[in-house]
Amino acid sequence: MQTEPPAALNPDEEFAWRALTYLVTHLSRILEQDLAMETNVTLSEYVVLVHLSEAEHRTLRIGNLAVSCDLSPSRMSRLVDEMAGHGYVTKRPCSDDGRSMLATLTPHGLKTLKKVYPAQLGNVRKRVFDLLSPDDVLPLGDMLGKIRDGLESPPGLGVDA
Repeated sequence: MQTEPPAALNPDEEFAWRALTYLVTHLSRILEQDLAMETNVTLSEYVVLVHLSEAEHRTLRIGNLAVSCDLSPSRMSRLVDEMAGHGYVTKRPCSDDGRSMLATLTPHGLKTLKKVYPAQLGNVRKRVFDLLSPDDVLPLGDMLGKIRDGLESPPGLGVDA
């Protein structure tokens, strides 16, 4: 059975797609550069600090942390090792699963997060929210949420499936 090719993007869709593509490929890099100029913490380290600060007992399995941060388990393990070297986290075996490792935020890591947070917040405001009107924010969140939800759905199924 032959299926029809997808319809070409109309000019509005093409404009939106190119803007989204630019954001997806550039925003993290720009925020990384901004943060590096102001602090000694990388964007990946910052994201790990945030996730651990929000976790119960400030501890997560490294595999779960990798999923949350969209990094491979091996890259996350290396990052946690680097962060442990800075005193931001500790790494230890999971007591109920000998194969898993846990990362725990240290008091120094929490202090570092609190110090770096204002810089990251300022960068996010400058690079994103200061460019929008207050009326733009809720619709943007709704639209991005729909795309996120579609990405989290199994392939071929809509968000209502």
